[in-house]
Amino acid sequence: MIERDLKVVDAELVDDGHLPATIGPASAPAARPVVDRHTILYPGQNLPTKADQPTYTERDLYVSERTQQRLENQSSPKNTSANYKSQRNLFAAWCAAQGRVARPCTTATYVEYVAHLIETGRAPNAINAAMSAIRTWMPEDKKPGTKQARGMLNEYKKEWAKRTAVRKAPPVTDALLRAMVASCDLTTPAGVRDRCMLLLGRGALNRRIELADLSIADVSVDDDFVTLHIRASKTDQEAKGEHTDIPTDRDDPLLDPVAAVRDWLTVLHRLGVREGAFFRALTARGTLQNRARATVREEYVTGDAINDWVRNRAHKAKAKNWQQITAHGLRRGGAQAIADAGRDPTKQGRWKAGSAVVKREYLDRAQSRAENPWLKVQEKRREEPQ
Repeated sequence: MIERDLKVVDAELVDDGHLPATIGPASAPAARPVVDRHTILYPGQNLPTKADQPTYTERDLYVSERTQQRLENQSSPKNTSANYKSQRNLFAAWCAAQGRVARPCTTATYVEYVAHLIETGRAPNAINAAMSAIRTWMPEDKKPGTKQARGMLNEYKKEWAKRTAVRKAPPVTDALLRAMVASCDLTTPAGVRDRCMLLLGRGALNRRIELADLSIADVSVDDDFVTLHIRASKTDQEAKGEHTDIPTDRDDPLLDPVAAVRDWLTVLHRLGVREGAFFRALTARGTLQNRARATVREEYVTGDAINDWVRNRAHKAKAKNWQQITAHGLRRGGAQAIADAGRDPTKQGRWKAGSAVVKREYLDRAQSRAENPWLKVQEKRREEPQ
């Protein structure tokens, strides 16, 4: 016989003194854990849940106007920023024409656009730049995958290499540099400017934009050296700044960078220029060019202008390949001359320490030339009795 009374609750037999704590609506579900494959927990730690996450308000999301200005004027090179903006606009226009969402885009859209660029015959480097511009445009947590797009681009690079010869700007050799400088009429402002530009570009192994960005305050000169302060460069995106010294050439006044800089500063003084851009655009009469419409660069010339000045001097020097010569030829020619002399051009040209480009293009080439077996043949020939 059952000694205690029992009640039926929800079809369960329970004791009178042990009824369920809650009868009726179900209690709230437990908070969901917030974990992924990167979560690491120490012994004794509880699983993190959504309840542990902070609640963000608008205060946590907005930045001030001053911060906005700093973000919009980050230290990315102006050329890079302009190119990225152009690439993103092209991508957005293509997406609109295709009926696709541009931002944030799916991996499929990203891959399809890369395939589109390949089909149009764009250079691999240009496609790579477009891919980077588009991907960095996306929110951090919604960037498209790159594996498939990279795979297609790598295969395309092989095709491109087969049908496109690699063309590099010819180096400006010592002999060509002398001829180009000799073409500068030093009785004209343009001639004085171009001579200075050639000798600084060669002596400091400048990139063309580094020459274009020089300010008068960045150039100092004494009896033995010209010193250039390069405020930012391809390998100095944080704009820490670097100094490059170019020694005087007492053996050849025409090729002396110290004299060239002093002569150009004198011309600038006569033109009423005391500060601002070091290299200036000039009219045919030798006066300052009106830069009222140059809203971005203002009085500073472009890298393309530097290229035009170099190419013009190569043409006047009657160089056979003058159409192919650019400001980069000054950098290449100077770096090779330093390497041929048994020195490392890395610091002078502001490459990264241990640069693979410098080793492959200049140091290894200089060593290969010095050890060329035909030089031994010629040496033996000279030693043989005649």
